[in-house]
Amino acid sequence: MRRRKRHTRALLPVLSAAALLLAGGCSSPPQGDSRAAVEQTRQARADQAEPAGGGEPLAVAAAPADAPTATANPDAPGEQAEARKTDLTVDSYDSRTRRAVISGPRKASSGPSASPSPDPAVGDVIASAPAPGAPDGLLAKVTKVIGETDEGTEVQTEPATLNTLLGDDTARGSVPVDPAAFDIDKLLPDVDVSWSKAGDVHVGPEGATVPLGSLRLDVRAELPAVEGSPASAAASVSGHVQIAPQVDFRYGGQGTGATPASAYLGVSGDWTSGWALHGRAALSDTPLRIPFAKLHADPVLQVGPVPVVVNLDLTCYLQLSGDGRITVDVEQSLKGDFKAGGTFGLAQGWTPVSESEMTSTPVRTSLTTAGNVQATLGAEASIGLYGTVGVAADLAPYLRGEATATAGTPAVWSLYGGVDLTGTLRIQLSIFGTPVFQHSIPLGALHREWKLAGSDMA
Repeated sequence: MRRRKRHTRALLPVLSAAALLLAGGCSSPPQGDSRAAVEQTRQARADQAEPAGGGEPLAVAAAPADAPTATANPDAPGEQAEARKTDLTVDSYDSRTRRAVISGPRKASSGPSASPSPDPAVGDVIASAPAPGAPDGLLAKVTKVIGETDEGTEVQTEPATLNTLLGDDTARGSVPVDPAAFDIDKLLPDVDVSWSKAGDVHVGPEGATVPLGSLRLDVRAELPAVEGSPASAAASVSGHVQIAPQVDFRYGGQGTGATPASAYLGVSGDWTSGWALHGRAALSDTPLRIPFAKLHADPVLQVGPVPVVVNLDLTCYLQLSGDGRITVDVEQSLKGDFKAGGTFGLAQGWTPVSESEMTSTPVRTSLTTAGNVQATLGAEASIGLYGTVGVAADLAPYLRGEATATAGTPAVWSLYGGVDLTGTLRIQLSIFGTPVFQHSIPLGALHREWKLAGSDMA
Protein backbone atom coordinates (compact mmCIF):
# COMPACT_ATOMS: atom_id res chain seq x y z
CA MET A 1 0.00 0.00 0.00
CA ARG A 2 1.37 3.38 -0.88
CA ARG A 3 1.22 5.79 2.02
CA ARG A 4 1.15 9.51 2.47
CA LYS A 5 4.51 11.18 3.09
CA ARG A 6 4.52 13.93 5.69
CA HIS A 7 7.07 16.75 5.90
CA THR A 8 7.96 15.55 9.39
CA ARG A 9 7.53 11.88 10.17
CA ALA A 10 8.14 10.03 13.39
CA LEU A 11 8.56 6.34 13.83
CA LEU A 12 5.39 6.39 15.85
CA PRO A 13 2.59 8.45 15.30
CA VAL A 14 0.29 8.93 17.94
CA LEU A 15 -3.18 9.44 17.58
CA SER A 16 -5.97 9.14 17.90
CA ALA A 17 -4.93 9.89 21.24
CA ALA A 18 -9.03 9.61 18.92
CA ALA A 19 -8.50 10.35 17.48
CA LEU A 20 -8.66 9.89 20.07
CA LEU A 21 -9.94 12.29 22.11
CA LEU A 22 -12.72 12.36 19.73
CA ALA A 23 -14.54 10.89 22.52
CA GLY A 24 -17.30 11.92 24.68
CA GLY A 25 -17.79 13.35 28.07
CA CYS A 26 -15.87 12.53 31.17
CA SER A 27 -16.96 12.19 34.70
CA SER A 28 -15.80 11.21 38.07
CA PRO A 29 -17.88 8.43 39.53
CA PRO A 30 -21.28 9.23 37.94
CA GLN A 31 -23.36 11.69 39.90
CA GLY A 32 -27.10 11.85 39.31
CA ASP A 33 -27.28 9.41 36.37
CA SER A 34 -27.99 5.83 37.38
CA ARG A 35 -26.10 2.94 35.81
CA ALA A 36 -29.37 1.58 34.43
CA ALA A 37 -30.15 4.87 32.69
CA VAL A 38 -26.69 5.01 31.14
CA GLU A 39 -26.98 1.45 29.83
CA GLN A 40 -30.47 2.13 28.47
CA THR A 41 -29.17 5.14 26.54
CA ARG A 42 -26.27 3.16 25.13
CA GLN A 43 -28.54 0.35 24.00
CA ALA A 44 -30.94 2.76 22.31
CA ARG A 45 -28.07 4.28 20.35
CA ALA A 46 -26.70 0.88 19.41
CA ASP A 47 -30.10 -0.25 18.15
CA GLN A 48 -30.10 2.56 15.59
CA ALA A 49 -27.13 0.95 13.85
CA GLU A 50 -28.20 -2.69 14.05
CA PRO A 51 -28.46 -4.49 10.69
CA ALA A 52 -31.98 -4.31 9.27
CA GLY A 53 -32.24 -7.87 8.03
CA GLY A 54 -31.01 -11.34 8.81
CA GLY A 55 -28.07 -13.17 7.32
CA GLU A 56 -24.40 -13.24 8.17
CA PRO A 57 -22.80 -9.78 8.25
CA LEU A 58 -19.64 -9.11 6.26
CA ALA A 59 -16.42 -9.54 8.22
CA VAL A 60 -14.79 -6.28 9.34
CA ALA A 61 -11.04 -6.55 9.95
CA ALA A 62 -7.79 -4.70 9.41
CA ALA A 63 -6.95 -4.80 5.71
CA PRO A 64 -3.66 -6.35 4.57
CA ALA A 65 -0.84 -4.05 3.51
CA ASP A 66 -1.64 -4.77 -0.15
CA ALA A 67 -5.41 -4.43 0.19
CA PRO A 68 -7.00 -5.26 -3.19
CA THR A 69 -9.20 -2.81 -5.05
CA ALA A 70 -12.92 -3.59 -5.09
CA THR A 71 -15.38 -2.85 -7.88
CA ALA A 72 -19.11 -3.17 -8.45
CA ASN A 73 -21.59 -1.98 -11.04
CA PRO A 74 -24.95 -1.33 -9.33
CA ASP A 75 -26.69 -1.01 -12.70
CA ALA A 76 -25.41 -4.31 -14.07
CA PRO A 77 -27.39 -7.56 -13.88
CA GLY A 78 -26.64 -10.44 -11.55
CA GLU A 79 -23.30 -10.89 -9.85
CA GLN A 80 -21.71 -7.92 -11.67
CA ALA A 81 -23.77 -5.64 -9.44
CA GLU A 82 -22.11 -7.06 -6.32
CA ALA A 83 -18.81 -5.86 -4.91
CA ARG A 84 -15.83 -8.08 -5.63
CA LYS A 85 -12.06 -8.00 -5.28
CA THR A 86 -10.10 -7.38 -8.48
CA ASP A 87 -6.51 -7.18 -9.68
CA LEU A 88 -7.07 -3.61 -10.83
CA THR A 89 -5.10 -0.86 -9.10
CA VAL A 90 -5.39 2.91 -9.04
CA ASP A 91 -2.11 3.94 -10.64
CA SER A 92 -2.76 7.68 -10.26
CA TYR A 93 -5.55 10.11 -9.47
CA ASP A 94 -5.98 13.85 -10.06
CA SER A 95 -8.32 15.31 -7.42
CA ARG A 96 -8.78 18.50 -9.44
CA THR A 97 -10.06 16.87 -12.64
CA ARG A 98 -11.21 13.62 -10.94
CA ARG A 99 -9.44 11.62 -13.59
CA ALA A 100 -7.81 8.34 -12.63
CA VAL A 101 -5.53 5.90 -14.36
CA ILE A 102 -6.50 2.30 -13.64
CA SER A 103 -4.07 -0.51 -14.39
CA GLY A 104 -4.21 -4.28 -14.13
CA PRO A 105 -2.76 -7.49 -15.56
CA ARG A 106 -3.39 -8.00 -19.24
CA LYS A 107 -2.71 -11.72 -19.17
CA ALA A 108 -4.23 -14.55 -17.22
CA SER A 109 -2.34 -15.82 -14.21
CA SER A 110 -1.40 -19.48 -14.02
CA GLY A 111 -4.14 -21.89 -12.96
CA PRO A 112 -7.21 -23.30 -14.67
CA SER A 113 -9.66 -20.79 -13.19
CA ALA A 114 -7.49 -17.68 -13.38
CA SER A 115 -8.53 -14.86 -15.67
CA PRO A 116 -7.40 -11.27 -16.17
CA SER A 117 -9.35 -8.53 -14.48
CA PRO A 118 -11.59 -6.62 -16.91
CA ASP A 119 -10.83 -3.00 -17.72
CA PRO A 120 -12.93 -0.46 -15.83
CA ALA A 121 -16.26 0.19 -17.54
CA VAL A 122 -18.69 3.11 -17.35
CA GLY A 123 -20.85 2.69 -14.24
CA ASP A 124 -18.22 0.77 -12.25
CA VAL A 125 -17.73 1.95 -8.67
CA ILE A 126 -14.13 1.60 -7.49
CA ALA A 127 -12.91 1.49 -3.87
CA SER A 128 -9.16 1.67 -3.35
CA ALA A 129 -6.73 1.92 -0.45
CA PRO A 130 -4.40 4.99 -0.45
CA ALA A 131 -2.82 5.44 -3.88
CA PRO A 132 -0.76 8.07 -5.75
CA GLY A 133 -2.83 11.24 -5.85
CA ALA A 134 -5.39 9.72 -3.46
CA PRO A 135 -3.56 9.55 -0.10
CA ASP A 136 -6.88 9.16 1.74
CA GLY A 137 -8.06 6.32 -0.49
CA LEU A 138 -10.49 6.56 -3.40
CA LEU A 139 -14.20 5.85 -3.68
CA ALA A 140 -15.42 6.87 -7.13
CA LYS A 141 -17.73 5.95 -10.01
CA VAL A 142 -16.45 5.73 -13.59
CA THR A 143 -18.46 8.06 -15.84
CA LYS A 144 -16.32 7.88 -18.98
CA VAL A 145 -13.46 5.81 -20.36
CA ILE A 146 -11.05 8.34 -21.89
CA GLY A 147 -8.53 5.95 -23.40
CA GLU A 148 -5.37 3.93 -22.97
CA THR A 149 -2.08 5.36 -21.72
CA ASP A 150 1.33 3.82 -21.10
CA GLU A 151 0.32 3.35 -17.45
CA GLY A 152 -3.18 1.99 -17.95
CA THR A 153 -6.75 3.06 -18.74
CA GLU A 154 -7.58 6.71 -18.06
CA VAL A 155 -11.12 7.29 -16.82
CA GLN A 156 -13.28 10.20 -15.71
CA THR A 157 -14.88 9.71 -12.31
CA GLU A 158 -17.38 11.27 -9.94
CA PRO A 159 -17.83 10.77 -6.19
CA ALA A 160 -19.57 7.58 -5.11
CA THR A 161 -21.10 6.31 -1.86
CA LEU A 162 -20.47 3.17 0.16
CA ASN A 163 -23.98 1.77 -0.22
CA THR A 164 -23.39 1.33 -3.97
CA LEU A 165 -20.73 -1.23 -3.02
CA LEU A 166 -22.20 -2.78 0.11
CA GLY A 167 -25.80 -2.92 -1.14
CA ASP A 168 -27.98 -5.28 0.88
CA ASP A 169 -25.07 -6.66 2.88
CA THR A 170 -24.62 -5.80 6.52
CA ALA A 171 -21.36 -5.25 8.39
CA ARG A 172 -20.39 -4.57 11.96
CA GLY A 173 -17.02 -4.60 13.68
CA SER A 174 -14.36 -2.78 15.66
CA VAL A 175 -10.73 -2.81 14.53
CA PRO A 176 -7.77 -1.74 16.70
CA VAL A 177 -5.54 0.86 15.07
CA ASP A 178 -1.93 -0.25 14.66
CA PRO A 179 0.04 2.02 17.01
CA ALA A 180 2.94 2.12 14.55
CA ALA A 181 0.75 3.25 11.65
CA PHE A 182 0.52 6.95 12.47
CA ASP A 183 2.40 10.02 11.35
CA ILE A 184 3.29 12.65 13.93
CA ASP A 185 4.44 16.25 13.64
CA LYS A 186 6.05 17.41 16.89
CA LEU A 187 5.32 21.08 17.47
CA LEU A 188 7.38 21.49 20.66
CA PRO A 189 10.93 20.29 21.35
CA ASP A 190 10.10 18.28 24.49
CA VAL A 191 7.64 15.77 23.04
CA ASP A 192 8.28 12.03 23.33
CA VAL A 193 6.32 9.25 21.66
CA SER A 194 6.03 5.65 22.86
CA TRP A 195 4.07 2.69 21.54
CA SER A 196 3.79 -1.03 21.90
CA LYS A 197 2.42 -3.70 19.58
CA ALA A 198 2.87 -7.43 19.20
CA GLY A 199 6.50 -8.17 18.39
CA ASP A 200 7.68 -4.57 18.48
CA VAL A 201 8.12 -1.86 21.11
CA HIS A 202 9.23 1.74 20.84
CA VAL A 203 9.64 3.70 24.07
CA GLY A 204 10.24 7.43 24.30
CA PRO A 205 10.76 8.81 27.83
CA GLU A 206 12.97 6.83 30.16
CA GLY A 207 10.98 4.42 32.29
CA ALA A 208 7.73 4.80 30.33
CA THR A 209 5.56 1.69 30.39
CA VAL A 210 3.17 1.28 27.48
CA PRO A 211 0.58 -1.51 27.43
CA LEU A 212 0.32 -3.66 24.31
CA GLY A 213 -1.50 -1.89 21.50
CA SER A 214 -1.25 1.54 23.11
CA LEU A 215 0.21 4.89 22.14
CA ARG A 216 1.71 7.36 24.60
CA LEU A 217 2.63 11.00 24.07
CA ASP A 218 4.64 12.89 26.74
CA VAL A 219 5.14 16.66 26.72
CA ARG A 220 6.84 19.25 28.88
CA ALA A 221 6.91 23.02 28.46
CA GLU A 222 8.46 25.83 30.47
CA LEU A 223 6.11 28.75 31.08
CA PRO A 224 6.89 32.43 31.55
CA ALA A 225 7.00 33.19 35.28
CA VAL A 226 5.46 36.23 36.91
CA GLU A 227 7.98 39.07 36.99
CA GLY A 228 9.63 39.39 40.39
CA SER A 229 8.63 35.93 41.58
CA PRO A 230 11.32 33.85 43.36
CA ALA A 231 13.27 31.17 41.51
CA SER A 232 11.36 28.50 43.41
CA ALA A 233 8.20 29.69 41.63
CA ALA A 234 9.53 28.96 38.11
CA ALA A 235 6.55 27.76 36.07
CA SER A 236 6.21 24.62 33.98
CA VAL A 237 3.54 22.24 32.73
CA SER A 238 3.93 18.59 31.79
CA GLY A 239 1.70 15.67 30.97
CA HIS A 240 1.06 12.51 28.99
CA VAL A 241 -1.74 10.92 27.00
CA GLN A 242 -1.99 7.16 26.55
CA ILE A 243 -4.61 5.49 24.38
CA ALA A 244 -5.47 2.19 22.71
CA PRO A 245 -7.76 3.36 19.88
CA GLN A 246 -10.05 1.34 17.65
CA VAL A 247 -12.30 2.23 14.72
CA ASP A 248 -15.97 1.22 15.00
CA PHE A 249 -17.85 0.63 11.73
CA ARG A 250 -21.39 -0.53 11.04
CA TYR A 251 -23.58 -0.73 7.95
CA GLY A 252 -27.12 -2.05 8.14
CA GLY A 253 -28.03 -2.90 4.55
CA GLN A 254 -30.41 -1.10 2.21
CA GLY A 255 -33.40 0.58 3.76
CA THR A 256 -35.87 2.82 1.97
CA GLY A 257 -34.93 3.38 -1.67
CA ALA A 258 -31.17 3.79 -1.96
CA THR A 259 -30.73 4.89 1.65
CA PRO A 260 -29.04 2.48 4.09
CA ALA A 261 -31.18 1.21 6.96
CA SER A 262 -28.47 2.20 9.42
CA ALA A 263 -24.83 3.20 9.66
CA TYR A 264 -22.25 4.12 12.26
CA LEU A 265 -18.71 5.50 12.23
CA GLY A 266 -16.76 6.22 15.38
CA VAL A 267 -13.67 5.84 17.52
CA SER A 268 -13.44 4.20 20.92
CA GLY A 269 -10.79 2.88 23.26
CA ASP A 270 -9.12 2.93 26.66
CA TRP A 271 -7.79 6.28 27.85
CA THR A 272 -5.21 7.29 30.45
CA SER A 273 -3.66 10.70 30.99
CA GLY A 274 -1.91 12.69 33.63
CA TRP A 275 -0.57 16.18 33.92
CA ALA A 276 1.20 18.48 36.36
CA LEU A 277 1.34 22.23 36.81
CA HIS A 278 4.08 23.84 38.89
CA GLY A 279 5.03 27.36 39.89
CA ARG A 280 3.55 30.78 39.32
CA ALA A 281 2.93 31.35 35.62
CA ALA A 282 2.29 34.69 33.98
CA LEU A 283 -1.22 33.90 32.76
CA SER A 284 -4.38 35.85 31.99
CA ASP A 285 -8.09 35.12 31.79
CA THR A 286 -7.66 34.75 28.03
CA PRO A 287 -6.73 31.08 27.52
CA LEU A 288 -3.25 30.41 26.15
CA ARG A 289 -3.45 27.39 23.81
CA ILE A 290 -0.20 25.57 22.97
CA PRO A 291 -0.51 22.83 20.31
CA PHE A 292 2.29 20.30 20.79
CA ALA A 293 1.63 17.52 18.27
CA LYS A 294 -0.38 16.80 15.12
CA LEU A 295 -1.20 13.17 14.38
CA HIS A 296 -2.62 11.38 11.35
CA ALA A 297 -3.47 7.83 10.35
CA ASP A 298 -5.32 6.19 7.46
CA PRO A 299 -6.29 2.75 8.75
CA VAL A 300 -7.89 0.57 6.07
CA LEU A 301 -10.76 -1.69 7.09
CA GLN A 302 -11.52 -4.76 5.01
CA VAL A 303 -15.32 -4.89 4.94
CA GLY A 304 -15.98 -8.08 3.01
CA PRO A 305 -14.32 -7.43 -0.37
CA VAL A 306 -14.31 -3.63 0.09
CA PRO A 307 -11.32 -1.63 1.43
CA VAL A 308 -12.81 1.17 3.54
CA VAL A 309 -10.27 3.92 4.28
CA VAL A 310 -10.77 5.73 7.58
CA ASN A 311 -8.98 9.04 8.14
CA LEU A 312 -8.02 9.99 11.69
CA ASP A 313 -6.55 13.36 12.65
CA LEU A 314 -5.67 14.74 16.05
CA THR A 315 -4.08 17.90 17.35
CA CYS A 316 -3.00 17.60 20.98
CA TYR A 317 -2.66 20.82 22.95
CA LEU A 318 -2.07 22.37 26.34
CA GLN A 319 -4.27 25.30 27.36
CA LEU A 320 -3.66 27.53 30.36
CA SER A 321 -5.46 30.45 31.95
CA GLY A 322 -5.43 32.25 35.31
CA ASP A 323 -4.86 35.54 37.05
CA GLY A 324 -1.11 35.13 37.54
CA ARG A 325 -1.32 35.39 41.32
CA ILE A 326 -1.49 31.80 42.50
CA THR A 327 1.48 29.48 43.04
CA VAL A 328 0.62 25.82 42.50
CA ASP A 329 2.18 22.39 42.66
CA VAL A 330 -0.50 19.95 41.53
CA GLU A 331 -0.81 16.69 39.61
CA GLN A 332 -3.84 14.83 38.33
CA SER A 333 -4.34 11.40 36.74
CA LEU A 334 -7.33 10.38 34.60
CA LYS A 335 -8.36 6.90 33.50
CA GLY A 336 -11.31 5.35 31.70
CA ASP A 337 -12.75 4.67 28.25
CA PHE A 338 -14.59 6.57 25.55
CA LYS A 339 -16.73 6.32 22.44
CA ALA A 340 -17.47 9.05 19.90
CA GLY A 341 -19.00 9.13 16.44
CA GLY A 342 -22.19 9.45 14.44
CA THR A 343 -25.02 6.96 14.02
CA PHE A 344 -27.76 6.87 11.38
CA GLY A 345 -31.25 5.39 11.58
CA LEU A 346 -34.13 5.78 9.12
CA ALA A 347 -36.39 7.33 11.75
CA GLN A 348 -33.82 9.49 13.54
CA GLY A 349 -31.43 10.44 10.75
CA TRP A 350 -27.89 11.20 11.89
CA THR A 351 -27.35 11.68 15.62
CA PRO A 352 -24.15 12.09 17.63
CA VAL A 353 -22.72 9.49 19.99
CA SER A 354 -20.40 10.62 22.78
CA GLU A 355 -19.89 8.47 25.84
CA SER A 356 -17.19 8.14 28.44
CA GLU A 357 -16.68 6.64 31.85
CA MET A 358 -13.65 8.21 33.51
CA THR A 359 -12.35 8.74 37.00
CA SER A 360 -9.68 11.14 38.18
CA THR A 361 -7.57 11.54 41.30
CA PRO A 362 -5.18 14.21 42.57
CA VAL A 363 -1.66 12.89 42.97
CA ARG A 364 -0.20 15.98 44.61
CA THR A 365 -1.88 19.18 45.71
CA SER A 366 -0.44 22.49 46.90
CA LEU A 367 -1.91 25.94 46.32
CA THR A 368 -0.58 29.07 47.99
CA THR A 369 -1.73 32.70 47.97
CA ALA A 370 -5.05 33.82 46.51
CA GLY A 371 -5.95 33.42 42.86
CA ASN A 372 -7.08 30.96 40.21
CA VAL A 373 -5.56 28.81 37.48
CA GLN A 374 -6.78 26.23 34.96
CA ALA A 375 -4.70 23.74 32.94
CA THR A 376 -6.15 21.67 30.08
CA LEU A 377 -4.59 18.72 28.27
CA GLY A 378 -6.90 18.33 25.30
CA ALA A 379 -7.23 17.45 21.66
CA GLU A 380 -9.07 18.48 18.54
CA ALA A 381 -9.92 15.35 16.60
CA SER A 382 -11.67 14.32 13.41
CA ILE A 383 -12.69 11.07 11.76
CA GLY A 384 -13.88 10.55 8.21
CA LEU A 385 -13.91 8.24 5.20
CA TYR A 386 -11.87 8.54 2.00
CA GLY A 387 -10.69 12.07 2.81
CA THR A 388 -14.02 13.55 3.92
CA VAL A 389 -14.38 14.62 7.55
CA GLY A 390 -17.55 13.24 9.13
CA VAL A 391 -17.11 13.96 12.83
CA ALA A 392 -15.10 16.74 14.47
CA ALA A 393 -14.73 17.13 18.22
CA ASP A 394 -12.71 18.97 20.84
CA LEU A 395 -12.29 17.09 24.09
CA ALA A 396 -10.72 19.10 26.89
CA PRO A 397 -10.12 17.42 30.27
CA TYR A 398 -8.85 20.05 32.71
CA LEU A 399 -7.53 20.74 36.18
CA ARG A 400 -8.75 23.89 37.94
CA GLY A 401 -7.55 25.41 41.18
CA GLU A 402 -8.71 28.43 43.17
CA ALA A 403 -7.73 29.90 46.51
CA THR A 404 -8.87 32.82 48.65
CA ALA A 405 -7.05 34.31 51.60
CA THR A 406 -8.03 36.69 54.34
CA ALA A 407 -5.52 38.39 56.61
CA GLY A 408 -5.01 36.39 59.78
CA THR A 409 -6.81 33.24 58.57
CA PRO A 410 -5.62 30.16 56.63
CA ALA A 411 -6.17 30.15 52.89
CA VAL A 412 -9.31 28.44 51.62
CA TRP A 413 -8.58 26.47 48.49
CA SER A 414 -10.23 23.96 46.16
CA LEU A 415 -9.02 21.75 43.30
CA TYR A 416 -11.38 20.49 40.59
CA GLY A 417 -11.21 18.08 37.69
CA GLY A 418 -13.48 18.47 34.71
CA VAL A 419 -14.08 18.04 31.01
CA ASP A 420 -15.53 20.14 28.18
CA LEU A 421 -16.65 18.56 24.91
CA THR A 422 -17.79 20.35 21.76
CA GLY A 423 -18.02 19.27 18.14
CA THR A 424 -20.15 18.62 15.06
CA LEU A 425 -21.39 15.94 12.70
CA ARG A 426 -20.66 17.13 9.18
CA ILE A 427 -22.35 16.81 5.82
CA GLN A 428 -19.67 14.44 4.51
CA LEU A 429 -21.12 11.55 6.50
CA SER A 430 -23.52 11.25 3.55
CA ILE A 431 -20.73 9.18 1.98
CA PHE A 432 -22.62 6.19 3.40
CA GLY A 433 -25.42 7.02 0.95
CA THR A 434 -27.59 8.66 3.60
CA PRO A 435 -29.52 11.92 2.98
CA VAL A 436 -27.40 15.04 2.82
CA PHE A 437 -27.42 17.28 5.90
CA GLN A 438 -28.96 20.68 5.50
CA HIS A 439 -26.54 21.94 8.14
CA SER A 440 -23.81 20.52 10.33
CA ILE A 441 -25.25 18.92 13.47
CA PRO A 442 -23.71 20.13 16.75
CA LEU A 443 -22.61 17.46 19.19
CA GLY A 444 -23.80 19.82 21.90
CA ALA A 445 -21.67 21.34 24.60
CA LEU A 446 -20.85 18.95 27.42
CA HIS A 447 -19.45 20.32 30.67
CA ARG A 448 -18.77 18.26 33.77
CA GLU A 449 -16.76 19.10 36.84
CA TRP A 450 -16.02 17.34 40.13
CA LYS A 451 -14.09 18.31 43.24
CA LEU A 452 -10.77 16.56 43.77
CA ALA A 453 -9.45 18.19 46.93
CA GLY A 454 -9.78 21.25 49.11
CA SER A 455 -9.07 22.75 52.48
CA ASP A 456 -12.52 21.62 53.61
CA MET A 457 -11.64 18.01 52.71
CA ALA A 458 -8.33 17.84 54.56
